Amino acid sequence: MISEKMQNALNDQVNAEFHSAHLYLAMSSYLESIDLPGFAHWMRIQYQEEVSHAEKIFDYVIERDGRAVLQSFQAPPVEWNSVLDAFGAAYQHEQKVTGLINNLVDMALSEKDHAAHIFLQWFVNEQVEEEASVKAVVQQLKLLGDSKGGLFQIDRELGRRVFTPAVATE
Repeated sequence: MISEKMQNALNDQVNAEFHSAHLYLAMSSYLESIDLPGFAHWMRIQYQEEVSHAEKIFDYVIERDGRAVLQSFQAPPVEWNSVLDAFGAAYQHEQKVTGLINNLVDMALSEKDHAAHIFLQWFVNEQVEEEASVKAVVQQLKLLGDSKGGLFQIDRELGRRVFTPAVATE
């Protein structure tokens, strides 16, 4: 059985993951509005990943005989100054989420909740990938500068991204 403290912290993380999903969906809409469907598609896949992360934690709380409780969250922004601005914001957001996950790991250790600690390792590894993925796009955008051809090429490349659901038990 999960402790109330750990349950509440994981429910907060479910909320944070759903907020992340909405942020990326808002970014997708913004990118569609400036005629960059590949960038928008990348963000739509990011949205799906965040929903799957929230569901994974939600299911874990229930599996541990806890109560998964959904919460409200603040609406995300709807405008960014540029593609680089949107992806820079996404990178900063992923760094924030990494901090949240690290705090959960610290709590699991302090609570001596070994099951939660093991469960959270998947998210630790996932955050390394999440940060690296968005940082790579930020770096590409910085390198291309004002190149419209480069922007078009990156847009086409990002449009090929495929959603791969998280494996239920790892």
